[in-house]
Amino acid sequence: METREALTRTQEDAALLTEAKLVQIYREHTGPLYAFVSRRVGADRTLAEDIVQDAWLRAVDHWPRRGTPDDPRAWLVRVARNLLVSHFRRRRPTPVDPAELDLEADSYSPDTPSTAALVSWGLARMRRGQAVLLEAFYFEGKSTREIAEELGLSERAVEGRLRRARQNLGKRLRPHVKAEAAAIAAEAAT
Repeated sequence: METREALTRTQEDAALLTEAKLVQIYREHTGPLYAFVSRRVGADRTLAEDIVQDAWLRAVDHWPRRGTPDDPRAWLVRVARNLLVSHFRRRRPTPVDPAELDLEADSYSPDTPSTAALVSWGLARMRRGQAVLLEAFYFEGKSTREIAEELGLSERAVEGRLRRARQNLGKRLRPHVKAEAAAIAAEAAT
């Protein structure tokens, strides 16, 4: 009985998604969604627009059938994150200058398209928990204290997890850093 009621409620919610409601949701959430995606692609405007557009197309396809989610922004961000992971898993990264990639610096932020793309490429190949932690730190600019509060952990635990995640990311990115890639190739040749 409960399942039937939930299904009826979902169908009623889906029927209530009017064009005006969709436009209102779009206006409220497109800016923050674009900012979320843009940070992860290093302000590669074309890629950011494509990802945001694809997320909205999925919403327009999904919501009328299944109902508008309670938190549309969270739904859109999750879809955009999955689209970014798919994009960066299919793509081979462009090597970057090691001076642009100092993962150990607390103030480091992947601001250029090439470093953001490389970091996002590496994050797409990591365990979800480590990737989320690094995204919060690098792309969202959250402090270890803020992350600890969100995760219900001590700052020390977050620092340890962050250190291990950085090491893991560094190992994945090392072959794609220009100077190190040249040194590895030279070492392999001898």
